[in-house]
Amino acid sequence: MRRSVMSVRIPKELSRLETDPPPGVSCGIKKDSIQQLQAQIIGADSSPYSDGVFDLEVQVPDNYPMEPPKVWFLTPIYHPNIDTAGRICLDLLKMPPTGGWKPSLSIATLLTSIRLLMSQPNADDPLMADISAEFKTNRALFEQKAKEHTLKHASQQSSACSTRQNASSAEHQSNEGDQSESSSDDDSDQSESSSDESISLPDKLAKRKSSQCPDDSMDTKKLRADNP
Repeated sequence: MRRSVMSVRIPKELSRLETDPPPGVSCGIKKDSIQQLQAQIIGADSSPYSDGVFDLEVQVPDNYPMEPPKVWFLTPIYHPNIDTAGRICLDLLKMPPTGGWKPSLSIATLLTSIRLLMSQPNADDPLMADISAEFKTNRALFEQKAKEHTLKHASQQSSACSTRQNASSAEHQSNEGDQSESSSDDDSDQSESSSDESISLPDKLAKRKSSQCPDDSMDTKKLRADNP
């Protein structure tokens, strides 16, 4: 059975990305499928996304490279050409005649172009009109918001803090469960003690006398008492 161009080319591209990746770009297989890829882009130092780690999903079509991959951001980003759903407005992601995709291009080229777009937004072809207007009229405010957004959603420090908070929350819930169980045991002990106190003196003497005459049934009861 003849293998498709896509099934031959994608492994080669991924191998090249692993051995010689472009600056700030990485990509690999997701869910054991060469058509479902997970990419990461590190924001350029010269941009408000500096040191941010952005996750992207790449979906490779059956007729790749005749058709471009579909790429979108998983990590939220404040950018004129990337909307809140992660969709990207980039010429290379579109087919001719309206787009600039060519079969000679690769996934590495595409990811590099997206990283360049992050540093050099195209405010004349925006997906987010309000952010584009802000970029044009108040660049300092745009960069401040983009940096804050990156710190909140894409920084490694914020991810680590989120992980620690989740672990702390789980530990707190576990401690509450232990305290509740301990409180329940104490209540049970107090209830048993109260029950013993309510037994009359003759009953207590009878109970003590029967405990001095061990038999199989008493051994069984003792075992049950020792091993609740």
